[in-house]
Amino acid sequence: MSTALILLAAGKGTRMESDLPKVLHRIGQAPMLWHAMRAGAVLAPERMVIVAGHEADQVRAAALEHDPDAQLVLQADQLGTAHAVAQARDALGGFDGDAVVLYGDTPFLSETTLEALQSARASHDVVVLGFEAADPGRYGRLVTQGDTLERIVEYKDATTEERAITLCNSGVVIAAASLLFDLIDAVGNDNASGEYYLTDIVAIARARGLSAGVVRCDEAETLGINSRAELARAEAAFQARARAELVENGVSLLAPDSVHLAWDTTIGRDAEIEPNVVFGPRVTVESGARIRAFSHLEGCHVSRGAVIGPYARLRPGAELAEDVRVGNFVEIKNAALQEGAKVNHLSYVGDAEIGARSNLGAGTITCNYDGVFKHRTVIGRDAFIGSNTMLVAPVSVGDGAMTASGSVVVKDVPAGALAVARGRQENKPGFATRLFDKLKARKKTQQEDA
Repeated sequence: MSTALILLAAGKGTRMESDLPKVLHRIGQAPMLWHAMRAGAVLAPERMVIVAGHEADQVRAAALEHDPDAQLVLQADQLGTAHAVAQARDALGGFDGDAVVLYGDTPFLSETTLEALQSARASHDVVVLGFEAADPGRYGRLVTQGDTLERIVEYKDATTEERAITLCNSGVVIAAASLLFDLIDAVGNDNASGEYYLTDIVAIARARGLSAGVVRCDEAETLGINSRAELARAEAAFQARARAELVENGVSLLAPDSVHLAWDTTIGRDAEIEPNVVFGPRVTVESGARIRAFSHLEGCHVSRGAVIGPYARLRPGAELAEDVRVGNFVEIKNAALQEGAKVNHLSYVGDAEIGARSNLGAGTITCNYDGVFKHRTVIGRDAFIGSNTMLVAPVSVGDGAMTASGSVVVKDVPAGALAVARGRQENKPGFATRLFDKLKARKKTQQEDA
């Protein structure tokens, strides 16, 4: 049976106190919408329809950045969850399969849970995802009889007896798409909120003699995010889970709680991550690499045996081969360092290619930007770049070449050559003594006048 996803992402999120649509707030440095889309993707959906509303253009752009095949539909008026799902009807016209309703602000559903939901459809016309709540609060309650789900009742409309139920509604539901829309057509808004509740489809289905069932999951999977405080808790939950997965897969985290991961961070076994390391999006660290304390990585690839930091910054496009060394207060951007290259101290390497085993001394800077265009620096194999060398791109340094410390290199350096590009030193005997005496006398006069 083919599957389509209907992902509800129309809410403003008033409690977030933000101009940004709620589903675009970030967890693990990615919009929570992306987490929800990735969760649903485990069902290999034939179609993905996202129902947007508040700031729909921003939601559309973010959704298409993650999945260019996603379809966006608009819920202009916020009239309830059943009304929101109904907006996907035309986008799923002619679709003959199951539809799964997910939520853009519920990012933590597991693959196991969604697969169980899909499997349960073999036994029921409608299946709802529920959870046993430690504190049911204002959740909707699932009213069951044996293994059958009879109805879902919203807290506002529940009796005292129904509010005592601890089996709660996540909002996630699966049914044949044609049936889902047919049931929605029968939903009314005669309730305490005057909204069209998706939850009403269960009672309507049962009244028609159709079957409804419940799949249970851990409450943590259904965490919905409606405020900054809940967003912070979601971030903490994501980080804890991501760290635990790395450790389980053989990564050494020396101080796990201080390491911050992105939603797509990939780290190989036997890699070692020291304290206070921050991973931005699109980072891959291979097996056996070592990331030292207080380093920041984003959009980069670190190969086996490389050592990064402490206090290093790898920016997008940094490509580090095996056994590369990048030391303290070094920044690498859009640059490839070949096997065994070293940049150990206080340097900036941007828009560059550094050959195997080349060594860049402290204070080396590739001057890559002329105010309008970026230019590349190419350094060959086994080159030695003296401390405090400025390499004014576009420029190249050949294999085995050297630059003298303090040089400003503006012309290509041939292989094996030494480039000296600095002013000639001249010593003036006694000048420093006379100058200091003059300056000290001026300072004394100023202090006396004061």
